[in-house]
Amino acid sequence: MENMKWQTPEELRSLLAELVSWKSMTLSEGERQFPIKLQAKLQDLTYFQKNPEHLKLHDADLRRKFLTALYKHPKAKKTICFISHFDTVNTEEYGDDEPLATQPEELTKVWKERTDNLPNEVIHDIESGEYLFGRGTMDMKMGLVMHMRIIEKASVESWPINLLLLTVPDEEVNSSGMRHAVPKLIEIQRKHHLTYSLFLNSEPVFSQNPNNDHYYFYTGSIGKILAAALFYGKETHAGESLKGMTSPFISSYLTREMEWNASFQETVFNEKTPLPITLQQTDLRLLYSTQTPYRSSALYNIFVFRKNASEVFELFEKTAKQAAINCNKDYKNICKTNETKPIGEVKVIKFKDLLQYAKKKFGTEFIKDMKADIYYHEEWDDREKSLRMTDRLMIHCQELAPAIVVLLAPPYYPAVNSSNHPLVKKCSEYIIQRAKEKYQLTISQIHYFNGICDLSYVNYNGSKEGWSAFEENTPVWGDTYSIPFEAMQKLQAPVLNVGPFGKDPHKRSERLHIQNAFVETPVLLEDMIKMIINEKSLDEKY
Repeated sequence: MENMKWQTPEELRSLLAELVSWKSMTLSEGERQFPIKLQAKLQDLTYFQKNPEHLKLHDADLRRKFLTALYKHPKAKKTICFISHFDTVNTEEYGDDEPLATQPEELTKVWKERTDNLPNEVIHDIESGEYLFGRGTMDMKMGLVMHMRIIEKASVESWPINLLLLTVPDEEVNSSGMRHAVPKLIEIQRKHHLTYSLFLNSEPVFSQNPNNDHYYFYTGSIGKILAAALFYGKETHAGESLKGMTSPFISSYLTREMEWNASFQETVFNEKTPLPITLQQTDLRLLYSTQTPYRSSALYNIFVFRKNASEVFELFEKTAKQAAINCNKDYKNICKTNETKPIGEVKVIKFKDLLQYAKKKFGTEFIKDMKADIYYHEEWDDREKSLRMTDRLMIHCQELAPAIVVLLAPPYYPAVNSSNHPLVKKCSEYIIQRAKEKYQLTISQIHYFNGICDLSYVNYNGSKEGWSAFEENTPVWGDTYSIPFEAMQKLQAPVLNVGPFGKDPHKRSERLHIQNAFVETPVLLEDMIKMIINEKSLDEKY
């Protein structure tokens, strides 16, 4: 039997250090190059030298690519699809140590000798010698390393199962890589006559609270929707404030209604979604002047378990209408006190209705030109384009002001959960028991991964009715942003997330637990997959 390269803890640590050193921040040139380097790395395996057509790069967007590596057993139909992302967030917060941010061995060594300016709990972990620091060590290149380990071992030992490794760019911003990969997963399934049995991600363990060192695995992933609003008042001079209405005055009412609004919260399996919060509030004027601000926008983060986009949007519109009632009431009282005639009543308009109104007023050619003008600005992301498009429509339809225009903005992550699926139940019991027996490790099940991940785009059970509000009220839908809902419905297999333990994702103190990442979790994953191979009683069910 041939020698394997990525099996021992030392080999895995070395492979991780190499992958981390390939800088791959989202939207960087390194992100474009990463899958090309990874393909070359996987070509070292004898299996892919003999089956080069099973290792492929595929186009995503913005000249980025995702990679698929298929280990196929000639007699197996049962297939586990490994999902990971190779992009990371930026590294500026490392300051003077930024050159070491993607050199985990060097960074850990330097910080061990110089612990100034680091929080006490981070210093404790450095001194313990149990953690490896660096951008991407935890989130989530170690997950990819574990998948590579299993693909290598399965191909050398001819495991009687199919394993498809999928690793994608841009999970950290818009999950563009995964959204582009969904149709390709269906194509690969048809071409190779595969039956997807499980979608397995290996995102790291995210603490449930700051002082929590518990180990978890996840049988689902939380969903997220960005509700957006454009506030359009009436301009005036600061010296004649009651002759107009500022957009900050209007927006304050909706923000107050949205922040920590318990009516958006869901409880499933005794787990609660975090409460909604404002992610951005912006004045849409580009320059300061004594003209009052009459156009501004806001983005509100809403987490979901069971609610679909249409249900969330309906609740958001209802909340906006309550905000408008409160705003109008207070405004009328101010006008009464100052013996001034009100300029009008704030109304709530859905983006879909605003677009329809503008089409009727100006025609479809006008809308087409306006969109082209917005999309010309490549420096604007999809959220900015959505808000600017809404703003442009309102500038041409000022007779509708004062108003709150409600809309949705990318990205949208549908929630997914497989806690009650027989295979996932079996895997959950196995992981808990095996970790206890083999490593005296207590691992608990969480029903919804709280870090948001690409599993949101498989095993979709929603209907057209459930996502129609998203299509109709997302300004960039179908142009610069879309979700392959119909294709996602075809990827019907349960989801599971088993990953390494670490701390502080997206912080400069991001770190990976050495023993758990290089010794415990890789073996637990391997053992679980062998259990799935041997589990005949569930074959009819998945």
